[in-house]
Amino acid sequence: MEVEGWNPRPHLILGQQGQGEMTHRERLLNTMRFLPVDRPPDYEWVPWQETLDRWHQEGMPESFNDLYTAIQDYWGTDPRGIHIGLHTNLLPTFEYKVLEEKGDHLIVQDTEGAVCEMLRPEIGPSSIPRYLRHALETRQDWERMRDERLNPDTPGRVPDDLDDLCQQSLDSDCPVAVSCGSVYGVLRDLMGLESMSVAIMEHPEWVVEMMTHRTELTLKLLEKLAGRCRIDYGVWWEDMCYKNGPLVSPNWFVQHMVPQYRKVTNFLRRECGCEFHLVDCDGNIHALVPLWLEAGVNMMLPAEVAHTDAYRIREQFGDRVAIWGHFDKRVLAYGPEAIDREFERIAALLAGGGFIPYPDHAVPPNVSLENFRYYRSRKLALLGKQQL
Repeated sequence: MEVEGWNPRPHLILGQQGQGEMTHRERLLNTMRFLPVDRPPDYEWVPWQETLDRWHQEGMPESFNDLYTAIQDYWGTDPRGIHIGLHTNLLPTFEYKVLEEKGDHLIVQDTEGAVCEMLRPEIGPSSIPRYLRHALETRQDWERMRDERLNPDTPGRVPDDLDDLCQQSLDSDCPVAVSCGSVYGVLRDLMGLESMSVAIMEHPEWVVEMMTHRTELTLKLLEKLAGRCRIDYGVWWEDMCYKNGPLVSPNWFVQHMVPQYRKVTNFLRRECGCEFHLVDCDGNIHALVPLWLEAGVNMMLPAEVAHTDAYRIREQFGDRVAIWGHFDKRVLAYGPEAIDREFERIAALLAGGGFIPYPDHAVPPNVSLENFRYYRSRKLALLGKQQL
């Protein structure tokens, strides 16, 4: 399917380098293609809620009370553009409810159906819950969840204004992204890491069945965009690596996961002219980068400095892979000299193209408003963007 007058082949969607100030869309696409730009895009990761609370105490107006508007409106970042938010996960979600109160802790059922123990929110900063039980433990759990909460025909899986979004995508000056879901990450959350790992070893056919269903659900939603939308990049969430490498073997990934990604990346390239796919994965991603590339996923986020070396990725894969993030968020707490050193460390990446610098995860609450303001000032100067 195609819209009259529009061919989705990506090589026909080139920016206008050398013709003055670019649109946000041209700027992002040329950066990802390692082509000339007027300046690199200016994006930021949102802060923790506790960080935003601290910044309010230190002078940020209370009117900037939303994590996303605080980043874009207060700090003046570039607009991310149109995001077509397809609901590829549980719908309906489970009811969030407190099951038991235990002093400073609560036992809750979260929206993914897991029962966990967590610190009371009013006690202190967010902490990782201790999981007691997960919603997906048996094949019977899966079949019930598949039919009741992972039905692609459930109302609410596509935006109510999808027709308008598709029309806007054809000539927008800003980038257009679409949710592609997850092959591994969401299932890991529903099962728990240990149970997921055991299932991969003992019941691989069941895991592949679950991954296939989720992929087919995503494709059924994407079919509503075919030939109607011009998509610049797909967005995936996986979080399937830890400090030493991936949580599944590369061989298993190639055999069972690459085909799932390809179904989606090939579809979006063919039907919507989408040449880029961005995967959000923490930890040490080195072993998976070539495999994601094989699957059509070619932009890596956030490239955590503690575990991933973006220079090594650039040396190995050149302009085949773009990187978002890779500014060590930990240095933001230490002030101007540490921030300057970190910008010096990533300067060659920025100069080489295919790189959008910003903190390699949510800005933590030990970062003062003054330090982040200094970081923004230095960054805008390096990007060549006018300061507010």
